[in-house]
Amino acid sequence: MKKTIFNRAVIIILLCLTGFSSHAANVGERAPDISLPLLGQQHGLDLKQLKGKVVYLDFWASWCGSCRVSLPLLSELRTDLSKSGFEVVGVNVDAETKDGVKFLEKVPVSFPVLADPEGKTPELYRLKGMPTSYLIDKKGVIRHIHVGFKKGDMLKVKKQVLALLSEK
Repeated sequence: MKKTIFNRAVIIILLCLTGFSSHAANVGERAPDISLPLLGQQHGLDLKQLKGKVVYLDFWASWCGSCRVSLPLLSELRTDLSKSGFEVVGVNVDAETKDGVKFLEKVPVSFPVLADPEGKTPELYRLKGMPTSYLIDKKGVIRHIHVGFKKGDMLKVKKQVLALLSEK
């Protein structure tokens, strides 16, 4: 277990330091599709299932301090706007899924959370930090990328979501 955690930390550090400064998923490009199991469950979710909705794809981990701030606020935003065609999808990247499950027992959310203990989607999206989020329009195109999170960021995120929801 310690080796797995160490290996994941090394991968994240190397991705940040070795010239992967540009995202594999860039603004203006189609979001790479992901299909992962729901955290702590057998069945899963495929990002393609959400086409036609505005999606906030949020990569997080239980050890991420900013995630303790962002997840409850994203949950509120999702609750407020879900009837308007907005969805939040979390991707937990903890090497041990039980760590993500334990975290959500303390910080429950209203949106689906996928599990990626192997860290394949962070590689696919080439994350630059934790949390990293992708705001995806109704056509599946990445319109905004958010790295890190502070409480004040939610006003900007909500404004961006509302703008995308108003597009035809």
